[in-house]
Amino acid sequence: GKARSTARSTQGSERPEALSGPVWTQLLAVAVGGAVGGALRHLLSVAVARIAGDAFPWGTLAVNISGAFVLGILISVLPQLGPTDGYAWLLFGIGILGSYTTVSSLSLQSLQLTQARAYRSLAAYLLLSVFLGVGACLLGIFLAGLP
Repeated sequence: GKARSTARSTQGSERPEALSGPVWTQLLAVAVGGAVGGALRHLLSVAVARIAGDAFPWGTLAVNISGAFVLGILISVLPQLGPTDGYAWLLFGIGILGSYTTVSSLSLQSLQLTQARAYRSLAAYLLLSVFLGVGACLLGIFLAGLP
């Protein structure tokens, strides 16, 4: 159960187990999931912002936390469903959650480092993720010439 799901997520979400079928069907699963995840992210972010206001990014926070929660469920449930061809992971894990949020992956990987007692790696990963993410955002703003 858990060892299998941990191995999948540690080795990279782009390599699910036992994929079969043409590459275009794999890409279609990711693309359809991506469209659904992006739409869900927008709907939830807008709904939360209407309720809580936009002085704090409550919508994004709600999306990121709920995405991490759903990813935890997904990696726990998929291995229990028995052998799969990987399309469920492509659709839900990479497609929907990949476009819905990326902090769900950060949360999962941080948990795995914690479980492995790799505290130095955990600290480095979190610091790099936050600071490089903010830096990349600032760089994008600068390059786009926005105030």
